[in-house]
Amino acid sequence: MVRRVAESYQVPSQGARSVVPSAHSLPDPRLDIADGSPRNMRIDTTVEPGMSPYDVAISGLNGGPVTFGEKATLIVNVASRCGLTPQYAALEQLHEQFKSQGFSVVGVPCNQFAGQEPGSAEEISTFCSTTYGVTFPLTEKVDVNGPDRHPLFDVLTATPDSEGEAGDVKWNFEKFLVGADGRVAARFRPMVTPDSPEVVSAIESVLGKSTN
Repeated sequence: MVRRVAESYQVPSQGARSVVPSAHSLPDPRLDIADGSPRNMRIDTTVEPGMSPYDVAISGLNGGPVTFGEKATLIVNVASRCGLTPQYAALEQLHEQFKSQGFSVVGVPCNQFAGQEPGSAEEISTFCSTTYGVTFPLTEKVDVNGPDRHPLFDVLTATPDSEGEAGDVKWNFEKFLVGADGRVAARFRPMVTPDSPEVVSAIESVLGKSTN
């Protein structure tokens, strides 16, 4: 088994508007996880050539592995204090719109970009549920670039975007659409909003829906 070591990256110098987490506490967002697994346990941390993202284990934010299952998934690296954080609202709308058709959004907290996801698992969960009503699964906080990049992103970042560029995640809220077959169908850079026509059309395509 060979794990590809990611190249180092540089944090973009662009500014970002801060969003301060709510101090209120509500139940955590629902996670599609299996019971009984230790918190933040990784079952497999190796990556083989041609491996699907669904073959890589990743823990849920509050314990147990996230189970992708036989459905399409939009995997997004997220942050609570970024200028793009309001994209959570559109992500939740997508999740609600298509979840009955075999689709889920999965948020992956990451603190690599200007330290914009500094909170604990509880703080992240509370912020997402109280501020944006997030119900889609959230994973453990991980690195998405660099030598400590989680194996899930070793697989995802091998996929090029619409301009043909593969490699490192550019910033918070980069999006990877994975079909029910485990193949990465599309990659959208952070400034492409979740409710943009190209994202919605791609989701409808992997779900076998008409885009008319």
